[in-house]
Amino acid sequence: MEEGKTLVTGGAGFIGSHVVDELVTLGKKVIVLDDLSGGFKENVNSEAEFIEGNITDKELVERIFKENKIDYVYHLAAYAAEGLSHFIRKFNYENNLMGSIHLINEAVKSKVKCFVFTSSIAVYGKNQLPMTEDTIPEPEDPYGISKLAIEQDLKAANSMFGLNYIIFRPHNVYGERQNLGDKYRNVVGIFMNKIMQGEPLKVFGDGEQTRAFSYIGDVAPIIAKSILEPKAYNHIFNIGADEPYTVNVLCKEVIKAMKDSEEHDINYEPERNEVMHAYSAHEKVGEILGYKTNYTLAEGLKKMADWAKKAGIKESKEFENIEIEENLPPSWKK
Repeated sequence: MEEGKTLVTGGAGFIGSHVVDELVTLGKKVIVLDDLSGGFKENVNSEAEFIEGNITDKELVERIFKENKIDYVYHLAAYAAEGLSHFIRKFNYENNLMGSIHLINEAVKSKVKCFVFTSSIAVYGKNQLPMTEDTIPEPEDPYGISKLAIEQDLKAANSMFGLNYIIFRPHNVYGERQNLGDKYRNVVGIFMNKIMQGEPLKVFGDGEQTRAFSYIGDVAPIIAKSILEPKAYNHIFNIGADEPYTVNVLCKEVIKAMKDSEEHDINYEPERNEVMHAYSAHEKVGEILGYKTNYTLAEGLKKMADWAKKAGIKESKEFENIEIEENLPPSWKK
C-alpha cells in the first residue's frame, strides 16, 4: 500500500520548519498547515505542500484529512509565550488547546499511525530539578496548563481509540529561523535583534534565572525520526541541552557571538512571575531515540548569529489582544 502523507502544523515556524526539512530528507510527502502568525512562508521547504490556515478552523482541518490520506501528524502549531499567556487566557486556550482537539478528532477518525506532539517543560512548573518524565506536572501558567491538557487528551485517545502518540517536551530551543521580531518569547532572538538595533538588552529580575538553552540542530532531527522507532510510541520525552546557564551568562555569550566586542549595555527590569530554574533530564530520549547534544552553547549561538546578521533587524510587533492589563510588565505595554 502506498504511504500516505505527513501533516505538520506550524511548519512555517521555527521548530516546525526544521522538522519539515528533516521529514523531506526522510522521503515523506509533507503537508504544512500554518497561519503565518509567527512563521514565514519562506521557511517552508519547497518540496512540501503549503496550506495557509489555522488549526482553530474546524472545517479546514476536516477538509485536509478528508482530501488526503494522512499517516502521521506532527503538531507544532502554538502560540508559545509562557509569560504572556497569563494575560491572554482566552486566546491561549482557544488557539493552543481547542485547535489541538480538532486535530486529535480527525486523527482518530482517519486512523493516523502516530500523532507527534511538541509539548513543553512548562508543564512541570516549579518542581524538583532536574525535571524527569516521572515528575508530577504542576504548570504555573496557562500555556503550560494547555500543553498538559493536550498530553492528557492524547493519552485518553490512545486508551479509547488506539491512537498512537509521541510527546516531546522541548525547552528553550534557539537557532536559525527563530522569529527575531517577537518581543514576548524566544529570548535569544530578542537579544540578537536588540544588538543589531544598538539597543540595550532587557533582563527581567537579576538575571540569575537558569535555563538549558537548546540548539535546533540537536532537537529537530530527533523529533522528525521518532516515528521510525516503535519503542517511542505512547511515551513522553524531555528533549534539549543538558547544561543550564543563567540569563546573565546567556547575555555575555550572545554578545560575543554577535559582536567583535564583548561590551553591550544590559538593562535590568522588575522581575516577572516566572519559574526561576527550569531544566530537565534526558536519559530516556537518549536510551530510546539516541539523542545527544552535539552543539555547545557557543557553537549554536554562533550559527544562529551568522544567520541573524543576514536576516537583519526585524520590527517587533505588538500583541493586539491583551485581555488583562493588571501586572503586565511595562515593556509589554503599548
